[in-house]
Amino acid sequence: MALYIAQRLALAVAIVAIALALLFGMIHLVPGDPASIALGPRATPELIQEFRQRMGLDRPIVVQFALFLLNVLRGDLGRDVFTNQPVLQIIMKDLPSSLALAGAGLGWAVLLGVPLGCFSAIRRNSWLDRFTGILSVSAIAIPSFVVALYALLIFAVWLRWFPALGISRSGTLGEQLHYLVLPAFTVGLGWVGFLARLVRASMLEILGENHIRTARAYGLPERRIVYRYALQLAILPTVSLLGVGIGRLLSGAVFAEIVFTRPGIGKLVYDGVISRNYPIVMGAVLVTTILFVLSTLLADLINAKLDPRVRDRL
Repeated sequence: MALYIAQRLALAVAIVAIALALLFGMIHLVPGDPASIALGPRATPELIQEFRQRMGLDRPIVVQFALFLLNVLRGDLGRDVFTNQPVLQIIMKDLPSSLALAGAGLGWAVLLGVPLGCFSAIRRNSWLDRFTGILSVSAIAIPSFVVALYALLIFAVWLRWFPALGISRSGTLGEQLHYLVLPAFTVGLGWVGFLARLVRASMLEILGENHIRTARAYGLPERRIVYRYALQLAILPTVSLLGVGIGRLLSGAVFAEIVFTRPGIGKLVYDGVISRNYPIVMGAVLVTTILFVLSTLLADLINAKLDPRVRDRL
């Protein structure tokens, strides 16, 4: 297990390093001069040149990347172009909102998707199975921005069950959850379909294995066979998917954060790209990448703990 953890950690560090290099290269390919965009059309050439020197944009790309890596290793992600505040401080201010949104969206998707997939596998080819299949595929196919717009129109404008925009400022848990319902529904709906289909396929495979037939031959209750023996193995692919899901929800929450005007990492990256605020974009994407890698690493370790065959492949 120790060797497996060491291998996963080394792989995680390599992925973050490659992501940093790709991010730095892609962001410098974006058209437009960041100094001219940040200072506006009335900026003088002298002011633009001073800005470029202060931000280090006049240096070669390789030197800029080396300095960026050194600052990242020291925990310094730079300063905001417009407010001169530390980028890490700005990100940490908006990160809890994104984590709450991703956690709530994935949480209700797990609570609904896993039982749907399990019941669908148990009642294979029944009306429940067919209905669940239609529901799952429909949930996967609908784009998240379409879900966000219709959820806003129906539940906030027509029915007025939930607030339309923003987040709670009072700090009470009940009101915060009230503001979180629609965005969490938006980002989690597609995952209900993914999880239901994955759990169904895994359950059908496990239910056809020899040890399940042996358990039935010994007369064990069907409920115990399904939940004690089958589901415990069928849930392993779902754990891996959930590890990837946290990262994907953080990146995919940008539509919900824009539509519902919620602060968060996604909206921070969007605003940073529009304004060519390179330190904000690189810092936010770096933090998101690290969270994505950590969630995937945690899922791998949980899988290795639950299934010794995973770590025995080394």
